[in-house]
Amino acid sequence: MIEFAAITSVISKYAPQASQLIIKQAQKNEAIINILHELKLNPTQIYDDIDTVYIYALIRYGVFKHEAILNLFREKEIKGYFWDAYSSNTPFKFVENTKKFLNQSSKLKTQLINAKINFLAEIEEFGEAFIAVAKQTKASKYQPYPDWNLDVYSKEFKALIFEKTRLFCGRDFVFKAIQKFFTTQPKGYFSIVGDAGMGKSAIAAKYVLAYKFPCYFNVFAEGRNKPEKFLASIRQQLIKRYSLQNADNTDLRTLLQKASEKLKGQKLVIVVDALDEVEQEGNGNLLDLPQNLPDGVYLLLTRRLYNQETKRLTLSPDTPVYELDLTQGDYTALSQEDVKEYIQLYLNNDSDLKKWINERHISEDSFTQEIAVKSENNFIYLRYLLPGISEGKYNDLNLKGLPQGLQDYYTTHWNRMGMDKESNEKKVKILYILVERGEPISINMIAEILDEEEYEVKSVLNDWVEYVTPKVNADEQKTYYSIYHRSFLEFLKSQDKLGKGRKLFREVNKSMANYMLKEMA
Repeated sequence: MIEFAAITSVISKYAPQASQLIIKQAQKNEAIINILHELKLNPTQIYDDIDTVYIYALIRYGVFKHEAILNLFREKEIKGYFWDAYSSNTPFKFVENTKKFLNQSSKLKTQLINAKINFLAEIEEFGEAFIAVAKQTKASKYQPYPDWNLDVYSKEFKALIFEKTRLFCGRDFVFKAIQKFFTTQPKGYFSIVGDAGMGKSAIAAKYVLAYKFPCYFNVFAEGRNKPEKFLASIRQQLIKRYSLQNADNTDLRTLLQKASEKLKGQKLVIVVDALDEVEQEGNGNLLDLPQNLPDGVYLLLTRRLYNQETKRLTLSPDTPVYELDLTQGDYTALSQEDVKEYIQLYLNNDSDLKKWINERHISEDSFTQEIAVKSENNFIYLRYLLPGISEGKYNDLNLKGLPQGLQDYYTTHWNRMGMDKESNEKKVKILYILVERGEPISINMIAEILDEEEYEVKSVLNDWVEYVTPKVNADEQKTYYSIYHRSFLEFLKSQDKLGKGRKLFREVNKSMANYMLKEMA
């Protein structure tokens, strides 16, 4: 059996460049393979004894981690505490036992404090790595797999964060600009501005994933875009993060002041995505964001391009502010390179896409260049188009025939689905309900509104699966659906078929109203 100290020693040899702020998954994967090779461990055949699984988990988790946290997880007592908590499905028991261990090991505790380690985040991440390795073994001793959730990320956004960052790559220039602002200014607002689909939400999600800061993602299609919901969420995150007292009804300005008093030289960044999707009356600051901030407090915002009427963010003269516009100057060229990297990453992970280009005798470089131009630097375009090609939806087209830009993509898909035909009116009605509803809706509710069978509604939603987000309500054990991206919602609203003056949709609106009246009765 390899000593844990020897493992962490090898892991520590593989460190990223000091200038890198966000580590790419491909780099981690390469480092993991190299470490396994150096330790003479098979990457695919894993023995199912606990020590071996712990070793593989330590490697999977530990790449590019600070030496202080590696020193913690290599301790045999910690391994014992972990297995005890894992086998009893009590992750917080591991937290408490680890804290007791650190109180008796002042040197290690000091190392962790000096390294500014987010203790809970690292414990959650290690647990998830162990579960992933345990699943590879398929051994029954590791089942049922525990719910290793320590609420490091807000529960309401955890799935969104991981979905948005699943194939994330590039954007180094954005993260460097953010870091420069946060290290040269004592406080302030940093805004990322760009068109729909340019990857603003993914950047926000990646930043939260990397640094575990409080966050709020406004989602228009789910009705999660109101000031009161934002305040309630951020309040809860800050209370938990800093153990704030008497803050249950505190406003944002006071919350930030209370939190700043707990920083002890560290920084607090609150990430707010899609400020443009906020619904709020009046003309004050969106989400009632304060004009001034305490020292050490920063807001990282993303939003679409705006004018002076829609900006709604007035700040005091002594509040530092920086805006990075993804549509301007050098950023356009840098975004184009990120788009190419994304396409190449997708190609490397999708054999069906490679088959499509090989059958047409297209080189990977030509495909990457052409699709990058057609995308107009739009990642949502790539998110829809590349899987569509892979699934055979464009087998009748050549490279030149693929749609140009996001709007052309939506129009092409609409036409190819035959949505203007009378035979597809039922499909249009279902999409119209998703547009008008403004918040997630169940298949059962859609079926009742339209007096249709549930299986027919489900069939339509399956046809539009790329554009519709299913979300399971654990309490109700029911799935609710909403439009995935606001740009598609806006496209639907612009279609003649969805014109509110049409008799077809007057009937649908009436059915929706009747349903609501029936529910209220």
